[in-house]
Amino acid sequence: MKLLTPDPSPAEVTIPLFLHRASCGFPSPASDYLEGKLDLNTHCVAHPAATFYLRAEGESMTGVGIFPGDLLVVDKSLTPRHGDVVIALLDGGFTVKTLQLKPRLRLLPANPAFAPIDPCMSLSLELFGVVTHVIGNLRQRDGYSAR
Repeated sequence: MKLLTPDPSPAEVTIPLFLHRASCGFPSPASDYLEGKLDLNTHCVAHPAATFYLRAEGESMTGVGIFPGDLLVVDKSLTPRHGDVVIALLDGGFTVKTLQLKPRLRLLPANPAFAPIDPCMSLSLELFGVVTHVIGNLRQRDGYSAR
C-alpha cells in the first residue's frame, strides 16, 4: 500500500465557499453570497508534517461513511481516543476501524457483516494515525445511479 503525503509547499488552490449552508432536511432559501475562498489543504491538514493520505479498501466502515476508493486524511500527531476512526497496523497490514478503549481495547468495524478485532489475538498492533477527514466520490459508490 502506498502512502501519500501533502506537498510541503503547495500552491494555494482556492475554491468559492458560499455563505449559506445546504440543508439536508427541508430546503432553505438560496443565496448567491460568497463567504470567501476555501483551500482544502488548510481545512483538512492541521499538521502537514504528520499527515498522509490513504485510499480506503473494503466495506467494513461503510456505516461511518467510508467507502471503497475514498481518500482518507490521516494525522499521525493526534493521540487516538475512544471512538476515533484510526489506521492500525495489525500483523503487518493496515486496517481502518473505530477504536474502542473501554471496557477493553478492540478495533470495531462499522458494518455488521464484519467482526470486531481483538488485538490481543494478533502478533502486533500499532495505532498509526487518526482519520480526520474522508473525501469520497458519490458517483463511484455502490448503489448510485445516474438518472
